[in-house]
Amino acid sequence: MEVIHKIGRRKTAVARVYVSEGKGDITINKKEFTQYFPTPTLQYKVQQPLSLTENVENFDIKVNVYGGGVTGQAEAIRLAISRALCEVDAENRLTLKPEGLLTRDPRMVERKKFGQKKARKKFQFSKR
Repeated sequence: MEVIHKIGRRKTAVARVYVSEGKGDITINKKEFTQYFPTPTLQYKVQQPLSLTENVENFDIKVNVYGGGVTGQAEAIRLAISRALCEVDAENRLTLKPEGLLTRDPRMVERKKFGQKKARKKFQFSKR
């Protein structure tokens, strides 16, 4: 099996994932993934597609991720890993699709409009 390269995005976070056969090592920005994501919630999000398809110890995953916050980065990595697992085996799609792991979350921060304080908030109105 050659190295599979996939991209995942969430808000402003972009994750490039390289999946190859191995013994289950996940490296994010040249760090161990438990060191990069110290909280169990974020670690679960990264490993979710692997645990659902029962491939936790079958692949080595190398990740380059930038932009956004920690949650956005974890979800971007989750999407990229899910896409890579679908390319490895088409059967994985049947497991990941109902869980919503192959759907790109389109929600982004709304831009600030001119003449306003923020995207929706207005300057204070004075009647007199």
